[in-house]
Amino acid sequence: MDEELRALAQRLRGESGGSVAYERLLTTEDREELAGVLTEQERPLWVREMAAFRLGCAGDRRAFEALVLLLNHRDPERCVSAAHALSRLADPRTPRAAAALATNELRVAYALVPVRLLTRLRAPESLPALVIVLRRRLAPGDPHWRLALACVEGLGALGDKRAGEILRSARAHPRLTAAAEAALARLA
Repeated sequence: MDEELRALAQRLRGESGGSVAYERLLTTEDREELAGVLTEQERPLWVREMAAFRLGCAGDRRAFEALVLLLNHRDPERCVSAAHALSRLADPRTPRAAAALATNELRVAYALVPVRLLTRLRAPESLPALVIVLRRRLAPGDPHWRLALACVEGLGALGDKRAGEILRSARAHPRLTAAAEAALARLA
C-alpha cells in the first residue's frame, strides 16, 4: 500500500466507522465493483472517494469526473487525495479541468491544490493558468497570498521564460519576494 492510499485509508476509516464496506473497497481488485460505486445513488462521500481514488491510481478513466469533483472540494485532504489520483490517472482532460478550477475566481479559496497539480502535470495549460491566477493575486489587498506563493513556486518549477514578467511583478510583494527571486533564477 503506497503512502497516499495509506493516508486516505486512515482518514476514511473514521468516516466509515470501520465498516465491512470500507474493508471491501480498500482491498478489492475488482475495477467493475469500484466503478459501480461511482454510479450508484445515495452512497456516502467516503465510498465514492475511496472508489475514485483506487480507480484513478489504477489508471481507470471512469474515475475522472468523481476525482475532479473531489479536487474542488472544500476539504483540503480530499483535494490532495484527488490530485494524487488524477496525476496517476494521466487522463488528457486533467490539465484543462485543473486549469478551470484554479482560475475560477468564485472558488479561489479552494484553488491551492489545483495550482499545485498544474505544476506537477507540466502541461501546456499549466503556464497560462498559473499566470492568470498569480496576476489576480497581485492586486492590492488580495488576501490569498498562499495561493500566490504556490503560483510563484510553480512558475519557477516550470522554468518557462514566458513567466519572467509576472515573476518580476511578484517581487514587489513582501511575502513573495524570495520565492519570486528564486523562480527568476531558475528561468535564467
